[in-house]
Amino acid sequence: MVKADADHLNISSENFILPRGYNNIRLKKMQQMTTGNLSSQISPDQEKEIFSALQKELPYQFQHIFPDRIAPKIIVVVPSLTLDSEILSKIRGHIFYEERMLCLLMLLRMPQTRVVFVTSIPVDQITIDYYLHHLPGIPSQHAAQRLTMLSCYDASSKALTKKILERPRLINRIKQKITDARHSHLVCFNVSELERTLAVQLGIPIFGCDPELLPLGSKTGSRNLFRACNVNMPKGFEDLYTEDEVADALYKLKAENADIRKAVVKINEGFSGEGNAIFNYSDVEDGGDLRADIKTALQKIHVIADKISPQHFFEKFKALGGIVEEFIDADIKTSPSVQCRINPLGEVEIVSTHDQILGGEYNQVYLGAGFPASAEYSKEIAVLGKSIADGLAAKNVLGRFSIDFLSVYKDSKWEHYAIEINLRKGGTTHPFLMLQFLTDGEYDAASGNYVMPNGEPRFYFASDNVSSPSYIGLTPTDLIEIALLNGLMYDSTTQEGVMFHIMGALSQYGKLGMVCIAKNIESAKQLYEKTISILNSECGKIV
Repeated sequence: MVKADADHLNISSENFILPRGYNNIRLKKMQQMTTGNLSSQISPDQEKEIFSALQKELPYQFQHIFPDRIAPKIIVVVPSLTLDSEILSKIRGHIFYEERMLCLLMLLRMPQTRVVFVTSIPVDQITIDYYLHHLPGIPSQHAAQRLTMLSCYDASSKALTKKILERPRLINRIKQKITDARHSHLVCFNVSELERTLAVQLGIPIFGCDPELLPLGSKTGSRNLFRACNVNMPKGFEDLYTEDEVADALYKLKAENADIRKAVVKINEGFSGEGNAIFNYSDVEDGGDLRADIKTALQKIHVIADKISPQHFFEKFKALGGIVEEFIDADIKTSPSVQCRINPLGEVEIVSTHDQILGGEYNQVYLGAGFPASAEYSKEIAVLGKSIADGLAAKNVLGRFSIDFLSVYKDSKWEHYAIEINLRKGGTTHPFLMLQFLTDGEYDAASGNYVMPNGEPRFYFASDNVSSPSYIGLTPTDLIEIALLNGLMYDSTTQEGVMFHIMGALSQYGKLGMVCIAKNIESAKQLYEKTISILNSECGKIV
């Protein structure tokens, strides 16, 4: 469960109330900064210092406040996808991905917990009611009284956190809801400098990774850490910035392996495969100078993100840097991932494993996932994930993150390649949290099984990318009505059924997400296919 809190840093009153142990900032200077916008009155170094002090409160709270179900808590949820805006804009309906974190409304099952949830645009009330309806043992009316939904009323492509920081009155409304900052914390999709600034302005910590450590989760940082942890990864090169460096890396891969057919060029800060490009060695025309011929062939590179030219891709690559690695080809290959959490005490937990479903021409785009990962290798990748997570813990990483692998079956065994680290929540975070909140079960990495308190297992198949032009025009009300009439709704008595998310994207984009929960993975996939079949049938009835 994601929870945290810290002492209050009062930035609006005449007297600064500094967190315990916070004695590194000259108090007199800080007392001069108690009016107006705090971020405009302190230096970046001072902001980092305040943030560090707030974060140091988490271990005490993790030990003494988090375990107490009835302890008052205030959780501020800012589901901002603070990523490269241009790459993010290529994902249809990305603004509605903020709704994935509505699963955290299930924290209201703790009777004295309050949630403040901020979004770019308002969330339909029926969507909120849908989540509150599934709270176990808590009347939805009681939960609703402890929930505050706030909106920027801004549908632009800017990151949500940036929108909030541009609205001081909205920040004040959030602060008014933080009636006890000692028992409050901030939850975000990922933590950048923007989220750090917001945490300092609110005077509460974030259960997430310090943005100073974000390079560890870049494509280059991932490869460096895999190497340090002695974990197998595709052959490749990192810390590249120019086309010449990319061409040189591609040349070296070909020189080492004459049979190589493809390679992947990845921007350090890519998201869901949208920062990747595929290089086909078959596009290289023999002009007598292989290195020069590869450089020429880069103009034919296949960029995964829609409507981005090779020239524009390399402009982005030059700005952000990236890697080149071999494209692993095999008759049988899968894309599992390991989800981990490092708590404020520095302890590593393997949260879950998934088999990711990738799509697109080169299987580079995340579409969905089955939980848990195949029993054939879930324990193996959990061990590898633990090794990498231990390396991150040694560098003071905090919070939830995932590690993606590529697994190939050859010579009667599975061989695993570590691909990348995502120091943020991802597409497999909210389905697992939803399952955990609904069933109170636990995942055991040693056995690879998820078991509920009654001893029964549960599996799911989930996707963020269920879409069809025929769904355009559907509202959340329509979707829920279809689910009710066709017996698709999650049933708390059987603890099976479908949970929907990203419902706000339906009407404009014909897109939604779902988590199909069942007693085995085959039934979960059948429920997924059944749901799609019913949606297609229902939408086909209306001309």
